[in-house]
Amino acid sequence: MTGARPHDLVRLADPDEILTGTEPAWVGRALAAAPWAVIRRARAPAGHLAAGVRGPARHQRHAMLIPAAAATGIARPEDLRPVASVITPETPALAALRECRPILDGLGRPWGPTGSAGFELATGHRATTQDSDLDLLIRLGTLCGFTRAADLASQLSRLPARVDCQLETGYGAVALAELATHADKIVLRTNDGPRLVTLEQAMTMP
Repeated sequence: MTGARPHDLVRLADPDEILTGTEPAWVGRALAAAPWAVIRRARAPAGHLAAGVRGPARHQRHAMLIPAAAATGIARPEDLRPVASVITPETPALAALRECRPILDGLGRPWGPTGSAGFELATGHRATTQDSDLDLLIRLGTLCGFTRAADLASQLSRLPARVDCQLETGYGAVALAELATHADKIVLRTNDGPRLVTLEQAMTMP
């Protein structure tokens, strides 16, 4: 599996092959129920993917390195976008996902759900609850010229669930809510960890 990016979900051919025996007991059970892992924003040695496994509880998240060859399929956030229009929302997060589609489609940029909503749509395994946020990703390439942060954040704030939207660029990601405040400095999430950069730096990176 090549070209996997943060928040992509990868399907594992045989989850047992990636277990080392040092994981919490719930990891094996979670993979047996839904053999998928999410790509983390971290560096990985050649031939491996930095991934994470979701457990049934919110605090159950396990980071690991998996052989790239163990992944046999991939579901990117933007691949899941069309599903938003045909699902029957059973939680506020999924209702918000359905309602946000015309808002985000109007940007003309690739976007899609991540987090519990994305996991549920990709795997068919129930992951959202009545208290779940809606996690979204928008791919911009660069923040230069993106002037709609405040307006977009305002529109998303009216949805049935709290929205955590990340703007993914070629050099890292920033939170839409943070960018919308026009703060002097913002957090840029990179594969080498978070960096505090000035708004001007973020907006002028190539």
